[in-house]
Amino acid sequence: MIRFPKAKINLGLRVLRKRPDGYHDLQTCMVPIPLRDALELLPSDGEMGYDFGDWGEPADDNLVVRAYRLVRELRPTLPAVNIYLRKRIPTGAGLGGGSSDATNMLLLLDRQFELGLSPQELHRMATRLGADCSFFLTDTPQIAEGIGELLSPYPLDLEGKVLTLLLSDIHISTAEAYRGVVPSEEGEELRTTLQRPMGEWCKHLYNAFEPHIFDLHPALAEGKNALYEAGAVYAAMSGSGPTLFAISDAPLEINGWSGTQLTYTL
Repeated sequence: MIRFPKAKINLGLRVLRKRPDGYHDLQTCMVPIPLRDALELLPSDGEMGYDFGDWGEPADDNLVVRAYRLVRELRPTLPAVNIYLRKRIPTGAGLGGGSSDATNMLLLLDRQFELGLSPQELHRMATRLGADCSFFLTDTPQIAEGIGELLSPYPLDLEGKVLTLLLSDIHISTAEAYRGVVPSEEGEELRTTLQRPMGEWCKHLYNAFEPHIFDLHPALAEGKNALYEAGAVYAAMSGSGPTLFAISDAPLEINGWSGTQLTYTL
């Protein structure tokens, strides 16, 4: 059995406050996009095995492997499996690839072995794997709040729009991203901003990580400017970066970007 875990982008990312537990309360709209990995699950006659292709050998804390072990805690009779993962979503790109792979592993196991996991059980397990993992249990835009685990569907229609992704070799750790972010509850509530015409999003919809990250990596600021110069209606960094994305009415021709450019029709 095979699934194709989708990546996501963040429309707006407000970092509201730091919590006593060290995490941050956020508000963002996560949107699934057509960039996908491939995750296949086959029964095994012996111990669990995995083949992650060119991605390298998985560590014990790899999210896909952790997802299998988490299900086995709840269903001890879960058979051993062979896991095949082919990555197209870059790791550490702010696109949620690892979280999507892990959550799709939960869904694969539930369906393959008819475990009958309830939506509540799947949500609890996904949240244990990562704050944004539960988003990937569905295939719809959602407002994420809390640390990312509090989700509510949002009726966002981007059908027919063109999505451009700019990928780079820049690496930004989560610790680095949060080290320079400035929490703030000021500004317009995200749902209100998203109800504005898309042409106004560039003035009101923001990613709180951008000022700090762009100071550290000016090439990303230049990439965002290039997207607007090429005709983007809205452009931003996804998550804590470094991927940049743009939404436009037609395909964009980007000049001066040294990384990879991907284009999709939504």
